[in-house]
Amino acid sequence: MDEIVKKVSLILGINEKNISDTFKLYDEGATIPFISRYRKEVTGGLNEEQIREIIDKITYEKNLEKRKEEVIRLIEEQGKLTEELKKEILEANVLQKVEDIYLPYKKKKKTKADIAKEKGLEPFAKEIYDGLSIAKISSEASKYITSEVLNEAEAIEGAYLILAQDLSENVKIREYLREQTLNIGIVYASVIEKNRSLDERLVYSNYYEFSETVKKIASHKILAINRAEKEKILKVNIDFEDQDKLKIKRYMYNHFFKKANADMKEELIQKVVDDSYDRLLFPSIENEVRSTLTDRADKEAINIFATNLEALLLQPPILKKTILGLDPGIRTGCKLAVISKDGFYITSDVIYPVKGAHSEAMLEKSRVKLLKYIKEYSVDIIVIGNGTASRETESFVADAIKGLNCKYVIVNEAGASVYSASKLAHEEFPDLDVTVRGTISIARRIQDPLSELVKIDPKSIGVGMYQHDVNQKELEQKLVETIEKIVNRVGVNLNSASFSILSYVSGVKKNIAKNIVEYRKEHGDFKSREELKNVKGLGAKAFEQMAGFVVIPDSINPLDNTIIHPESYPLAEKILELVESNPSEFRTNYVEIRQKLNNLGLKKVLKAMEDTYGKDTIKDVYEALLKDRRDPREDYPMPILKSDILTMEDLKEGMILEGTVRNATKFGVFVDIGLKNDAMIHISELSEKFVKDPTQVLTVGQIIKVRVLSVDKVRHRVTLSRKGVK
Repeated sequence: MDEIVKKVSLILGINEKNISDTFKLYDEGATIPFISRYRKEVTGGLNEEQIREIIDKITYEKNLEKRKEEVIRLIEEQGKLTEELKKEILEANVLQKVEDIYLPYKKKKKTKADIAKEKGLEPFAKEIYDGLSIAKISSEASKYITSEVLNEAEAIEGAYLILAQDLSENVKIREYLREQTLNIGIVYASVIEKNRSLDERLVYSNYYEFSETVKKIASHKILAINRAEKEKILKVNIDFEDQDKLKIKRYMYNHFFKKANADMKEELIQKVVDDSYDRLLFPSIENEVRSTLTDRADKEAINIFATNLEALLLQPPILKKTILGLDPGIRTGCKLAVISKDGFYITSDVIYPVKGAHSEAMLEKSRVKLLKYIKEYSVDIIVIGNGTASRETESFVADAIKGLNCKYVIVNEAGASVYSASKLAHEEFPDLDVTVRGTISIARRIQDPLSELVKIDPKSIGVGMYQHDVNQKELEQKLVETIEKIVNRVGVNLNSASFSILSYVSGVKKNIAKNIVEYRKEHGDFKSREELKNVKGLGAKAFEQMAGFVVIPDSINPLDNTIIHPESYPLAEKILELVESNPSEFRTNYVEIRQKLNNLGLKKVLKAMEDTYGKDTIKDVYEALLKDRRDPREDYPMPILKSDILTMEDLKEGMILEGTVRNATKFGVFVDIGLKNDAMIHISELSEKFVKDPTQVLTVGQIIKVRVLSVDKVRHRVTLSRKGVK
């Protein structure tokens, strides 16, 4: 383990002791949010990303060591392990190198070369490898004629097959070809003519005659090509320019046949190198490189998805507003649900507001209904889902609320139907129809996005691309990590939190989350964090990990509504004693006490406490006493609330508008400016400066100003630019 820690320290540039101690905490069951926030003295103040990187790197190195031991054992069992081979395995720095070394010893399906070896031709292959001249090959071949090897030609052919296989399993040659493929290989894609009709919407038309170097090909192109290949629309392969391929084959010959005579060269290149390259070596490396490209593309797509999800979850809640949710529809009408200021369901109905699809009488009746609910329940905001007929519904709403003190907003309704049919939705609203549950979900997304969105499978939220094409296990893990990070950063009110959000709190497993909710139902609101210890199955370790991430605003102990961990309450009390106060007085007279603490200053607090407590902990507790617990979502812009509608006819090139970022990808950003379809800003129009990654410039939910670049009324497409927009 010491060697692994040393290696990871060199890679990450982090102190060895911090790495070792951090991993030990994680190994003992501490969560990353807990380690990052409450064990800064141990980690040296590492953030969550650094801690996760340490864990990932150490896990990789441990797996590498385990695989090395396994490979050494497997080769030893075959009686083929030499000290030189063992040394080579032990010195391997990456898993791929270990697998390359193991390849010749790996059990696999019997090959033509294996059959030739069984016929006794391996010594003959060794003679050729050792430099047997062309002139002597035929005469030597005759010595190997047997009942199984009928003539000289068969003997030579068998020897060449053995050499071709040995060449394809040579570690140095595999490394060289892999490196060349990654650096100068070219990805080619072409349409399979007989299947061209499968691409009805010409989704993959950009790739019908496509080529790009492996080194430069963008991740979204890799994922698109992979999908088209899976759908049998494209044929995809990797190859080289002719001169590069010739150079590679020369390297193969020169490296492998070091003892060869000059007169062997052309013959061997033709018979062995070409066969080894075409039949064995390159198909294997091509598969490896395509797998590497896919892994890279997967990671990039997953990271973009996670970045977008994080921004979506961090959208600020619009609290204490009565919401009327609308789930647009035509045939079955538009579902309506009213939600109280505290997020409780009040009532539901159906209206028919689509002009052209519904009669004038239905439209008028719907208008009367809508106004009735707005006035009866003092509705502040109308939330419209962005599904079918959303813009027609928006037009209806905008017209109906003219002159009223009521605004509307369109939200992404992705995942609402998934939630509405879930077990969780049934438990939450057992007596309601699935369509009403979905409408409630849409309405609550503006009231408290985080609390509502954690109820939905993150893959269904609609802020990623190619989410069904990437590695599903890695995607799931990354999205769960993202939700956990945000939930713990924001914190959770223990007396109002749902099972869904509690299950993402540090140290809380799903069964514990359910038990917390059940305890609350049976005993009423929690009076203190300490009371958590009475919850069934919630032991000392779980309490330690979760206590600092849940709050109780009305607790008798005001420290229960801060990020101060209960283990640091004695420190908080000692700091309060420095200004002749205590938690009870702090609860009723916190303004005056905070002023005293502020006047005292951090330096004096550190000096008084540093013999007993760590500096980072003292600083965090002191700062938590100085201010109210702050919601990090306050730093993000509020959604745009509207009272009128924008149409395609209203748009003109050069017009400056405000919009909300709905999705960010590697090639551009999609923005809701109030039209039926989101408009797009291509990566080249994001800034006056060069932009490599749009997700580093804009995030989901961000409110931005844009300039209309072009309007295509036929295809209902609008392109935007941020260049020259202040």
